[in-house]
Amino acid sequence: MAKYKKHSASFKAKVALEALKEQKTMAELSSEYKVAASQICKWKQALLELAEGVFASPSKQKKSEEERQKKESLLYEQIGQLQVELTWLKKKVQA
Repeated sequence: MAKYKKHSASFKAKVALEALKEQKTMAELSSEYKVAASQICKWKQALLELAEGVFASPSKQKKSEEERQKKESLLYEQIGQLQVELTWLKKKVQA
């Protein structure tokens, strides 16, 4: 059975930054840090995707957080409505 090693966020950031520098090949980084090249690519991609947030204005970050919370509350509302409908349908079928 494969045993997965958990890496700290700082380790992942360090490896991803090394990959972004492109001073070493993926094979070299993989060998040096004992991590699969595909995993390094995933960490590098995640770093690139999240980098924009570092420079985003606080109001923009707050706005996106509010949007996420609004979407989440709508989903909970929908789940509640569906549960009510399901309960009603179960009672109708039993009657």
